[in-house]
This record gives sequence, C-alpha cells and structure tokens, in this order.
Amino acid sequence: MADKAYDVLIIGGGPGGYTAALYCARAGLKTAVLEKLSPGGQMATTDQVDNYPGFDIGIEGFDLGAKMAAGAERFGAVTELTEVTGVDLIGKEKVAHTPDGDFTGKAIILALGANPREIGLPEERNLWGRGVAYCATCDGMLYKGKDVAIVGGGNTAVEEALFLSKICSHVTLIHRRDKLAAQQVMLRTLLDAKNVTILYNSAVKAIHAEKKVTGITVANKDGSTQELAVAGLFVAIGRVPVTQMFEGQLQLDKAGYIIADETTRTNLPGVFAVGDIRTKALRQIITAAADGAMASKFAEEYLNTL
Repeated sequence: MADKAYDVLIIGGGPGGYTAALYCARAGLKTAVLEKLSPGGQMATTDQVDNYPGFDIGIEGFDLGAKMAAGAERFGAVTELTEVTGVDLIGKEKVAHTPDGDFTGKAIILALGANPREIGLPEERNLWGRGVAYCATCDGMLYKGKDVAIVGGGNTAVEEALFLSKICSHVTLIHRRDKLAAQQVMLRTLLDAKNVTILYNSAVKAIHAEKKVTGITVANKDGSTQELAVAGLFVAIGRVPVTQMFEGQLQLDKAGYIIADETTRTNLPGVFAVGDIRTKALRQIITAAADGAMASKFAEEYLNTL
C-alpha cells in the first residue's frame, strides 16, 4: 500500500471524481481516488453513453470510466480500490476510514453519487442496462422507435415520459395512485401526447426477459393484470444520495443531498461535493465532470491558505 497521506483525497471514482483528480494532479497536488468497485462508478454499468462529447459513435460506460482514470493517472493521481466506511471531516486533516487503513487529505472531494430508487423486484437489478434503466436522458436513444414503459408519477417521471414520447414508438406511464403529482403545465403536455398511455392505480409486478427485457406484468388495483410487450422499463421514483456517513458533519437537504453551490463548497472548510451527491438542477455525466473541475479550483485555493 502506498503512502496514505495526500493533498487531495477524492471519494468516488465516477466522472466527477476523476475529473477532479485530473485537474488536481495536473496542478501538482498529490491526489488519490478511493473507489470501491471500478473506475467510472455507476457510469461503468451503462452499456452505451451517447451524450458525452467527443465520441461520435458513443462509448461504453465502462470504457469511458477507464479512460477517465487513465487520464488522471497519467499526471500522477493514484486509484485505491477500497471501500470507505466512515469519515472525519471537521478537523484540518480529513480522514477516510477503510478496511485497508486510514487515508488522509488536507482537502477532500466527495463524489459518491446517488443510487436510483428501485422498484424492488428480484429480477430488476440483473436487468439493469439490459432493458431496465433509470435515466431517460441518458439511455432513451437506445430505445428509439420502440415501445417502453416508465414507472413513477412525479415531475421527473412525467418529464422523462415526455422525453421518451419524442423518440419512442409508444410510452406507457405506470403510477400507483389515481392521479399524477407533477406540475400542471407538464401534465397538460403529457395528456396531449398521442403516443402516451397512463395506467393509474397500477404497479409493475414482474419483468420478463430473455437476454434483454421483452415485457412486463402490470397489476391493477382492481386485482386484474395485464401484459405489456416493451423493450425498456424506465424507473423514475427518486434517487438516494450516498450521504449517510456524512450525517452530523455536513449540511444535507431534506432528501439527503449535500448542500453545495456551483463552487462545490460545503459548510466545512476543505470539503467539497461534486456530481449527483450535491444539490443541483441536472445530474448528468457532463455536469458531474464540470463539478470536478470546479472543485479542483477551489480545493487548490483552500490549500494555498494553509
């Protein structure tokens, strides 16, 4: 194991984390990325990324993550494949506890992301990336001209249904209640869409697949069921930020996201939050990368004050 004391410690090896690592390492700062799985984070589970600039035919999420890691490591950043089990953020020296020992940083950048809230079906996780998706903006084009379904009833679900209605043959929106909770202006647009069907008081009870999703079983409140042939099932029932270990140290909003503005600064000096883990309007690979660049700037400024 290499020396565990760094200028900048980054927890999370997604696009935000590795962009921060690239910029920090290029600035001559001793930088480490702690990632429990593989470079890319959740992005690595995406079959095809089509909305990141520079790849005219798209790129697999795993490959993009590997390229991001290699780019940062080219300038001296190191990757430690280990799981962070706790942190101490309040002192001048920031500490990340892992099964491989404690890592310290004069500044720390948090890039752990947010996990999509799942329906909870046993087959759901195995089909992630093979027909089950959690972001229409990210994966919608993979289903161009096909029939899809989306689960949810809030603003995000309706926004994603509208997005999918422009590229898919037909969209079925499935909601467990008798009315949608989205803003009225979006609802009017949705109701005007000719290729959208809304199933109220309904829930997905099974996902059918061969190698990829082929259909779903929908259970209705009256006890009846129906089979839908769909190529994709989008789940839009919320996200869960990976912030539990920061409770009591960082300011979180009601949903659990770290409160940080566009500078990525948190309420604690020397602690920065990037990507899906922080309060922000749009959560995409490219916005996470932008956060990483911003965090590196303010982390360097912070280190210059020590």
